[in-house]
Amino acid sequence: MLSYIIKKIIAGIFVLLGVVILVFLLFQLVRFNPAYASAGEQANEQTIQNISKELGLDKSMGMQLRIYLNNISPLSIYNTTDQASSFFLDDKKYNYKKIISFSDKAFVIKAPYLGRSFQTNRSVVNLMSERIPNTLVLACTAILFATVIGIILGVIASIKPNSLTDSICTAGSVLGISLPSFFAAIVLQLIFAYMLAAITGFNLTGDLIVADEYTGENYLSIKNLILPAIALGIRPIAVITQITRSSMLDILHADFVRTAYAKGLSQRIVLFKHALRNALIPVITSVTGWFASLLAGAFFIEVVFQYNGIGLETINAIKTKDIPVAMGAMLFTAGIFVVISVLTDILYSIADPRVKVKSN
Repeated sequence: MLSYIIKKIIAGIFVLLGVVILVFLLFQLVRFNPAYASAGEQANEQTIQNISKELGLDKSMGMQLRIYLNNISPLSIYNTTDQASSFFLDDKKYNYKKIISFSDKAFVIKAPYLGRSFQTNRSVVNLMSERIPNTLVLACTAILFATVIGIILGVIASIKPNSLTDSICTAGSVLGISLPSFFAAIVLQLIFAYMLAAITGFNLTGDLIVADEYTGENYLSIKNLILPAIALGIRPIAVITQITRSSMLDILHADFVRTAYAKGLSQRIVLFKHALRNALIPVITSVTGWFASLLAGAFFIEVVFQYNGIGLETINAIKTKDIPVAMGAMLFTAGIFVVISVLTDILYSIADPRVKVKSN
């Protein structure tokens, strides 16, 4: 078990490393000198050169990649006499802690450093830490909404297969999976936040945390979360409905279900205590996979509703060529996918020991 988990973690690290290198190379293709964004339009050439040197832009691409990998790695070995590496041991920037020092090298542990925003000069880590909770709340609300509604519709459809109810649920799920999230967001926004705004009270745009216009104090605005969460959850509802229906139909023909009915148990107890409990295994698999996808899909939803999360921050960073912020957001999204994938594989191995055997 331990060796299997270690293999999966190592594989996840290599995948994340590949994403880091790919994202770095993609931004290298952008013909844009970040020093100009940092210095402003009025900066002279000497200032541009000084900023380029501070950002390491005067070095080769290979050295810049090495610097970036050192920045984001929590564990690093630095050559304290090498000018290309020694400035990374700056307490003010990196808050590192030496573990072992030997000769001219130091093995250190530190928080990942993603640089500073070219537009605001704020730390990317601090900027992301303000935006990530909003996106996580949106994604968690959407997946919770999708799971509850999807399971209910799937169970209803499986009780009487090939009936009118089943056909409606199936047709609705096909429509839902075919509907892009951003289009659903626009439709919901148009109907409930514009045409029916006087009844619903929903805003066209809005953030989770809103400042009171009179007192200036921040408060939680749940109504600004409802429409984005529904728009983001429509597609997973369709998938979860189909998976629940299919799994329930298989379980309802199993021997233990017939035995439960033979014992005189009511349909409600058989459905929810025996059949649904076993049918939820593939549903859980789908939910874990969709959660990571929702974080990526939230980018478009946040733009439509101007919801102040990591997605909106990333789109704004790309428009303004704020490369450190854009790279930090992309690495966060990739990291979520890798972590969820590794955790899912580990949970599979715990639930079904045959997974470990097949992987060997």
